[in-house]
Amino acid sequence: MSAAAGQAAAVQKSEERRALGVASGAHALHDGYTDLVYVMLPIWQGEFGLGFAALGLMKTVFSGTLAGLQIPAGFLAERFGAAVVLAIGTALAGIGYCFAGLSDGVLTLVAALFVGGLGASTQHPLASSLIAQAFDGARLRQALGTYNFAGDIGKMTLPAAASLLFVVMPWRQALILLGSFGVLAAVVVYVVMPRLRAMPVQPKTSDGAVRVHGRLQAYGFPLLLSVGVIDSATRMAFLTFLPFVLTAKGASLPTIGLALTLVFAGGAAGKLVCAYVGARIGTVATVWLTEGITALGIVALLPLPLEAAMVLLPVVGVALNGTSSVLYGSVPDLVTPERRTRAFGIFYTGTIGAGAVSPAIYGLLGDAVGVPSALVVVAAAVLLTLPLTLVVRF
Repeated sequence: MSAAAGQAAAVQKSEERRALGVASGAHALHDGYTDLVYVMLPIWQGEFGLGFAALGLMKTVFSGTLAGLQIPAGFLAERFGAAVVLAIGTALAGIGYCFAGLSDGVLTLVAALFVGGLGASTQHPLASSLIAQAFDGARLRQALGTYNFAGDIGKMTLPAAASLLFVVMPWRQALILLGSFGVLAAVVVYVVMPRLRAMPVQPKTSDGAVRVHGRLQAYGFPLLLSVGVIDSATRMAFLTFLPFVLTAKGASLPTIGLALTLVFAGGAAGKLVCAYVGARIGTVATVWLTEGITALGIVALLPLPLEAAMVLLPVVGVALNGTSSVLYGSVPDLVTPERRTRAFGIFYTGTIGAGAVSPAIYGLLGDAVGVPSALVVVAAAVLLTLPLTLVVRF
């Protein structure tokens, strides 16, 4: 290898590390901010005298704004640059929590959560697109798996950090401190985020299908989105019903909390592990493996005693969340490079939106037929993804 080639390879490695570091750090921070709302709900209930409907509105304002504005965030990034938009979004997410700490009533708190959700809407499409631009092939799937794993780390660490801060200072000061961290992180994002060169436009066939890696992908992305929507909807439905299944087995409230922790820990590991498995055995095989284990695990939980169910839950968590990393990693294969930011925005909007509405839909089913029968339907719905993966040519 010549000196010039070696220097170019070193520069590329450096930019890859920077891209993965910025994307993973932003994912951890933004997902941590998103789940911090759960920690704050009991505090806000006592502070402002809110009912459960109003508390639900608080979460809906943040998550709904996050989900609904991801596609516009992609458009803004195409116009002004991903570094600028992601940095501003990170700052707004932090400012939202600063405003929440300063809020003196429900209306100002809702406005603060809207600002936070507005900022958080930039992260998923832009950070994912950054990784897709920096990596390719099997290494891209592995990088996206690491990125997704970082989000779960943020979900665990930031709410835990907030809980510790509440011991030593009032909640308002703690939120201002945590929000200020987001403003500082925004500066880091803008300075460190690599400005990667735009990738060349991929050729199109006469019928408008995109040719990626020499293969036609006429309907690949819509079908992939359909798989993601079904996967996300069934995952949230399962998590909604799980506490009731465990209660019927005699689980106490602390045991249910432990059970959910086991599922989430398995899910975090699954996002990382399944990305590497997908790179080795292929997307279709990995989706069949994870979705098959998910369906079998859900059905198996129903007759098992509590102790055996607790042992099975981490395995279900690995499969339950592992599919998502494989699906996210397939988005760059199914769209042209210049449309990846927009495609990630659409994909995350669809999957997050499906996860938001599915508990209500499956809840109606649970009221009609009971929790065990509803979970069997959930397991069957998981298997609907399998024939779709055979149509999508990954």
